[in-house]
Amino acid sequence: MSLAPRAVLVHRRTEYEELLGRHGTHGQAAFFLSSRGRSIDEVVGRHARTRQALREVAAAVPLTWRSSQVERADLDRFLFAPEDVVVVVGQDGLVANTAKYLAGQPVVGIDTDPGRNPGVLVRHRCADTAALLRAASTGGRTEDLTMVEAVADDTQRLLALNEIYLGPPGHQTARYRLGPDGETGPGEAQASSGVLVGTGTGATGWLRSLWLERGSTATLPAPCDRQLLWFVREAWPSPATGTSRTSGHLEEEQGLRLTVESDRLVVFGDGMEADALQLTWGQSVRLGIAATSLRLLV
Repeated sequence: MSLAPRAVLVHRRTEYEELLGRHGTHGQAAFFLSSRGRSIDEVVGRHARTRQALREVAAAVPLTWRSSQVERADLDRFLFAPEDVVVVVGQDGLVANTAKYLAGQPVVGIDTDPGRNPGVLVRHRCADTAALLRAASTGGRTEDLTMVEAVADDTQRLLALNEIYLGPPGHQTARYRLGPDGETGPGEAQASSGVLVGTGTGATGWLRSLWLERGSTATLPAPCDRQLLWFVREAWPSPATGTSRTSGHLEEEQGLRLTVESDRLVVFGDGMEADALQLTWGQSVRLGIAATSLRLLV
């Protein structure tokens, strides 16, 4: 007998909950904000809208389904199952934070604050949840959004929907060798503030910022394009380091290889710094298009 589908509701702490966690009470949080010329009312309003949205989404789950909730901070410890339908209740970035832990499960993005969020990934409203869950369980139309992966030589692996960053854990200089995967030579020695490899979904965020800042003529990929774009951040020319390889595209089956020449570099995706790969002297990592895609219900 097959298991009934499980709706997994993904959410994150609101700004108000973070303020309470830091200051203890509503009154102390309100005093803290007022001392800086801010009112707590707007924060409380957003908190109320988010919590109401979560209640409405939970109530829309069919009675014959199983249901679970997971907070963003616990995603790396949550076990998703093949029969899950993942409902992200929050901002666009929360979909990206969730994507790396999935393996083809359909994802529904519910916007808790329409007009404030861009709605690139959270495209739906709370009232649509019941219909979306039915569609997800019966093979409703999805978009397969391209993801990027980093695979280290010690088999550590990281997935991301928007972008993967490789660089120093602080503000030091990253030192490494960079070149196409499969190149016979050691690659170009570089000193920089890191390398960013992004997807078409990431082209709406950090990747686009670098693209604009660089004045790049490269074509930004679309979210479903099997293509990546990469940039080296602030490469430094010196007698020992070069700057001839600072940007490029990666197509299917192509990869970018980076070999560490620093004491420590980190690799993380979509801003999840707490869930990062740790690399040290002599280790190498390959970056390319992931076999896994994010199945986003449209």
